[in-house]
Amino acid sequence: MATTSLKSHFETATETKPPSSVEREIGKQGLRKQILRKGTSWQTPLLGDEVQGEVIKGWDEGVATMKKGERAIFFIPSVLAYGEAGSPPLIPSNSSLVFDIELLSWSTIRDITGDGGILKKIIKEGEGWATPRDNDEVLVKYEARLQNGALVSESNEGVEFRVFDGHLCPAISKTVRTMRRGEKAELAVKFSYGIENDGYEATNIEGGVSSFSNLTIQLELLSWKSVVDVTGDQKVLKKIKKAGQGFDRPNEGSLVKVIYIGRLEDGTVFETRGSNEEPFEFTTLEENVNEGLERAIMTMKKEEQATVTISAEYLCSHEVSELVSVDSVLHYEVTLIDFTKAAKIIEFDHSFTDDEKHQANGLRLSCHLNNAACKLKLEDYSEASSLCTKVLELEPLNVKALYRRSQAYLKTSELEKAEADIKRALTIDPNNRDVKLVYMELKDKQREHAKYQAEIFGTMLSKMG
Repeated sequence: MATTSLKSHFETATETKPPSSVEREIGKQGLRKQILRKGTSWQTPLLGDEVQGEVIKGWDEGVATMKKGERAIFFIPSVLAYGEAGSPPLIPSNSSLVFDIELLSWSTIRDITGDGGILKKIIKEGEGWATPRDNDEVLVKYEARLQNGALVSESNEGVEFRVFDGHLCPAISKTVRTMRRGEKAELAVKFSYGIENDGYEATNIEGGVSSFSNLTIQLELLSWKSVVDVTGDQKVLKKIKKAGQGFDRPNEGSLVKVIYIGRLEDGTVFETRGSNEEPFEFTTLEENVNEGLERAIMTMKKEEQATVTISAEYLCSHEVSELVSVDSVLHYEVTLIDFTKAAKIIEFDHSFTDDEKHQANGLRLSCHLNNAACKLKLEDYSEASSLCTKVLELEPLNVKALYRRSQAYLKTSELEKAEADIKRALTIDPNNRDVKLVYMELKDKQREHAKYQAEIFGTMLSKMG
């Protein structure tokens, strides 16, 4: 809906003659319009919008055709005016009316909830087209008052909160989702959207005033920081502090250059990698950093800066997992300096020198291994073992390929094949911690399998006896 500011005066149709200018008919009930001055904009109020106060239907239909600054005369038939009842003593029964109307401006009012619970009137338009999402952190100013003018709460210095978590009352978080940067709005809020509910009864507003009262809230969206749910389960969140360049992001096997600082929940720094002079370089999905951090980095753009929050379960077997409990979170300040996608390096293999072909072959092996790691996570064990086999055909002593293929074999209960790969890997690298761990897993499975076979054999013997 919209509130409209306009000037007007009217006469009954019998008291004036229509000006000698071109008329246009609006609708099919006899409403006519003559423009005296054209408007200064292409926009008009939407059909169905309401003006302030109670107005006749002819106004509803006529004003909806006007542009800002336009002045026009409307000839409104009785059926769209006051009809048979009239409006004594000024307007007789069945009178047609003539209005001279100038549309000065209007403010769009949006029904946020669809039930009239939160009505938003835009006081100042925002910039751009983007609006905050649930995970984003917004910075707002607000002033909330009761219908009698009593101040409930305000934040002149601004308050920051995550949209999904909300602040003060449901109306603020629901409305901020619809606002653009720099937008100012006035909210008319019914009490059901102006209070927090604890599941039993409405809470009381500060100062002892009953919360069962409508509110008026002045709300300004100053800015917001985009927050990305990297894993889709709220366990790895990336808050963008500085937007990156372009649209490209690292893929599997990309060579990335980063700077990051890792902190525990109490602020203690436990890890620092890279500097402006010498960034930390690594190939993605080769387990050089913990899984949560790696997945966040792969969503970043060149020169992007972000804060990444990671739950302990995404640390996997990485050494940092020993520093935190199962319900802890880690905080990283990360800058992606640059990256090179693997596909771009190996794309034109036919034109490479021998040295370049050697480097490209190494990257190709890396891509197969990274792909195998992804297939393991997706529980596609057959494809994972196939990719590792491709690596071993080119590089028979590749410990990582033997390790990942043994993992795939374990998942498909091919214990003899898994044991062969593990023993071969330990022959090449006797101190490899990950291979030793998977060897322990193999032994557990072998014991379980032996126990199961013994139980089956015992059952068979008992039936024979």
